[in-house]
Amino acid sequence: MSEQAMTRFPVPDVDDLPADLRERIEAEREDAGFVPNVFSALAYRPSHFRAFFQYYDALVEQTALEREEIEMIVVAVSGANDCLYCNVAHGALVRIYADDPHLAEQLASNHRTVDVSETHRAMLDFAVKLTERAPEVDEDDFERLRDHGFSQRAIWDIGSVAAFFNLSNRMAHLADMRPNDEFYTLGR
Repeated sequence: MSEQAMTRFPVPDVDDLPADLRERIEAEREDAGFVPNVFSALAYRPSHFRAFFQYYDALVEQTALEREEIEMIVVAVSGANDCLYCNVAHGALVRIYADDPHLAEQLASNHRTVDVSETHRAMLDFAVKLTERAPEVDEDDFERLRDHGFSQRAIWDIGSVAAFFNLSNRMAHLADMRPNDEFYTLGR
C-alpha cells in the first residue's frame, strides 16, 4: 500500500492486516483495477474499516435511490465540505454512473448552478442543507421531496448518504487522505 494514501497517520502494510481486510482490499483491486486510498487509510484501524465499509455497502446496495443519485449526493456534500478526496474519487463515479464528463466538477463547485432536473435539485438541496444547516431541516424540506416523488424510504436514504459522507469527509480531512491518480481520469 502507498504511504501517500494519507499523510497524518501510518499506512499499514497489507500483509500485516487481518485476513478479512486483505480479502476486501484484494476484491476492490480486482474490481477497480487499483486500491482506492480510502481502503489503505482506514485499514489503520481495522474495526473502523469494517464498520465503515459495512455501512457504505448498505447505503449503496440497499437503497431506494439510483446509484447516480447516491454519487451526486456524495459529491454535492463533499463540495460543501471542501473534501478533495471524496470530490475526486466520487466525482469519477458520478461521471461513470451519470455518463456525464462535466457533472462532477459542477456539483463539487456549487450544486445550485448545475443543470439537473428539479427532482435532483430538491434532493441535492436537502442533502446540502442537512450538511450545512442541519437544525434548520424541517417539514417543508420533507414535503418538497415528497412533492418530487421521493418516498419516505428514499428521503431516509438521501439523509443517510449525506450524513455518512459528512463523516467520511471529516475522516478524509483528519487523515489528509490523498486521491488516487486513477480517479482523475475515470469516466472522462
